[in-house]
Amino acid sequence: MLPITNPNYWEQRYQENNAPWNLGMATPPFVSLLASEFAPIQGKAAILGCGQGHDALLFAKHEFETIGFDFAPSAIASATSLSQTMGIPAQFLQRDIFELPTEFANSFDYVIEHTCFCAIHPSQRPDYVKIVRSILKPQGELIAIFFTHNRPDGPPFGSTVSEIQELFAADFHTTNIIPIHNSIDRRQGEEHLARFKVRN
Repeated sequence: MLPITNPNYWEQRYQENNAPWNLGMATPPFVSLLASEFAPIQGKAAILGCGQGHDALLFAKHEFETIGFDFAPSAIASATSLSQTMGIPAQFLQRDIFELPTEFANSFDYVIEHTCFCAIHPSQRPDYVKIVRSILKPQGELIAIFFTHNRPDGPPFGSTVSEIQELFAADFHTTNIIPIHNSIDRRQGEEHLARFKVRN
């Protein structure tokens, strides 16, 4: 089996129609957030590991300037097609997220995280934090749904709230990190919504 660090691993999963992270819709917690009084103001948003684009298109529908990034060509093709079909403008680019700072340093008001952090090996998490910090503007914000299950294997790799807070503490202020109550059924009790602001 290919390692998860190999882009072809993820492309193969899409080719085999083995992508259980694809809900076929935007994730309900983001839908609720954007409809609430706590919704972020519009800005430029990067969606890391965007998959087939449902979350990215949700933010684009709410008038965010949205760019989705993914390893897998099939995911990018599907997201681009969906954007065109729905008539919602968004850009989708095939990229290795660990190389984004060379092209997109200080470019985004928001990074949107849903199923990317849990897909990378835990040993790469410090690098993930550096990437997010690098591509955000000085007043930027990470808006994230984290998997907080305690199963030993992955992907998806779980984490605890304390681990997440410790990991981001040097570069970000924690605005909040709260349990999610409207997850899809198979993720009930296993997700937290977090918002982190860049430290300056």
